[in-house]
Amino acid sequence: MKQKDKKIIDLSTKTFIQVVLFLFAIVILSIVLTYLIPKGEFGLNADGSMNYLDYRMIEGERGINILKGIFAPVLVFTSDNGITLIMLSLFLMVVFASFQVMNDVGGIRVLIGAVADRFKRRKYLLLAALVLVFMCFGAFLGLFEEMLAMLPIITALCVVVGFDSFTGFLVSIIACGFGFATAITNPFTVLLASKIIDTNPMENIWYRFVIFAAMYALMLAFVLIYARRIAKDPEKSLTKSHDDKLRETGMESGEETEPERRKRTRITYTLFLTVCLAIIIVSSVVEAIRDYTVVILIAYFLIFGLVSGIVCTKKAKPVFKSFLKGFVGSIPTIAFIALASSIKYIFDEGQIMPTIVHQVNEITAGRNLFVIALLIYGIILVLEFFITSSTAKAILVMGMLTVVNVGLSKQMLVLIYTFADGYTNVIFPTSPVLLISLSMIEMDYFKWIKRSWPLFIVNAALIALFLFIGIAIGY
Repeated sequence: MKQKDKKIIDLSTKTFIQVVLFLFAIVILSIVLTYLIPKGEFGLNADGSMNYLDYRMIEGERGINILKGIFAPVLVFTSDNGITLIMLSLFLMVVFASFQVMNDVGGIRVLIGAVADRFKRRKYLLLAALVLVFMCFGAFLGLFEEMLAMLPIITALCVVVGFDSFTGFLVSIIACGFGFATAITNPFTVLLASKIIDTNPMENIWYRFVIFAAMYALMLAFVLIYARRIAKDPEKSLTKSHDDKLRETGMESGEETEPERRKRTRITYTLFLTVCLAIIIVSSVVEAIRDYTVVILIAYFLIFGLVSGIVCTKKAKPVFKSFLKGFVGSIPTIAFIALASSIKYIFDEGQIMPTIVHQVNEITAGRNLFVIALLIYGIILVLEFFITSSTAKAILVMGMLTVVNVGLSKQMLVLIYTFADGYTNVIFPTSPVLLISLSMIEMDYFKWIKRSWPLFIVNAALIALFLFIGIAIGY
C-alpha cells in the first residue's frame, strides 16, 4: 500500500454495519420506553425557569409518533440541538480532511520521525507525559471531542516507538476522557454545574486534585501494563492489522529523501499543530469565545489545512484531491453522531424526561447519605446513556438538585455529577467520540469493552471510595 492510498478513516463495511445496527437497536429501545413511561411536565417559576418540584403527569396516550422515532436520526438535525450537531459533523469532516492532506504530503511521517528519535530510549516516559498532558486537557479545559484531531498523530507516534495504535488511543482519547471526568476546572462540568447550583467551584478544590492524582496513577498503570506486553510480544497487539497498514505508509522509513522538503514540511506542520493547540486552549479559557470554539476550528482547519499542504508540496491540485478524499471518507462517521444524538430527541418528543427526573425525589427520600450519593450517581449514569451532552445534563440534573434537598453538600453534588458524566464518555456506546475514535484504529466496540472492563471496575471502586471519604470529611 502506498502512502497516497492510506485513508485516515478506513471503516470496514462489517464494522460500520455492526455499529449502526447496535445504535439503531438503542434507538428502538428508546422508542419503546416512551410507551412504557408516563409523559410528564414541570411547572415554571415566576422568572420563567423550570420548577422541578412542580411535576404533573400528563394523562392520555403515551409514546412518540412512530415515524418521528424511526426518522429521529434525521429529525434531530432540525431540533434545538441541530445546529450544534451540524457544526460537530462539519468539524469532524474538515479535521479528518486536513489530516488526510497532512498524511499524504508526508507531514505525519516527518513529525513522528522527529519525536520518535528523541524518545527512542525513553518511550515509557513519553507515555507517562502523554497521559498527563491529555488528562490535563480534559480536567482543566474540558476538551474531549477536539482531541479526535490529535488521534492520528498520537497513534502513529506510538506505532513508531514500538507500541501500537491502541496504546495511542489510550494515552490520548481515553486519558482525555479520564481527565474530563476527574474534572478540576472543566468549564462544561465543574464550572457550569457549580454555577447552576450556586456554589464556589474553587472551594475545597484540593480534594479534586487528590482524585486527579489517583486517577492518573490508575490510567498510567493500565497503559504501562498493556504497553509492556506489546513491547515484549507485538503479536498480542489489539490493533495489529491497522498498525501493519500504518507501517506500510513508510512512516519509519523516511522515504521522502529531499532534505529541503523535509525541513519545510516539519516547520509547516509544527507551526500548524502549535497554532491549533493554542486556539483550543485560548478558546477554552476565554469565556467570550468558548461557545465558538468549534466554528473557529472549522475555519482554521479548512483554510490552513489546505494552505499547509500547498506550502509543503508547492502543488495545489493533489492537495485539494487529498482533502476531498479525507472529507468524503469521514462521512460514515456522521451516522454515528446522528444515531447517538437521536435518543435525547426521542425522549424529549415522548415527554418522558420529566417523569424520569421526578423519581429522584422519591428514590432518595430518607436514605443514608452514602446510599443517596450512589443512587444519584446511578441515576445520572442512566441519563448519560441516553443524553451525551454535558451541558444538557448539567442544566437538567443540577437544575433539579438546586431545589431537591438530599442532605449532600453542593460540592459533593457537583463531584457526583462530574464523575457520572465523564467516564461514561469512554465506555458507553452512545458516545460518538468513542465510536469514531475506535473506528479510526479499526477496533470493534465490544473488543474494547472486553479489554477495558478491569480498568472501569477499579475506576468504579475508586469513585465509591472518594464519595465515601468526601461525605466523611464533609466535602
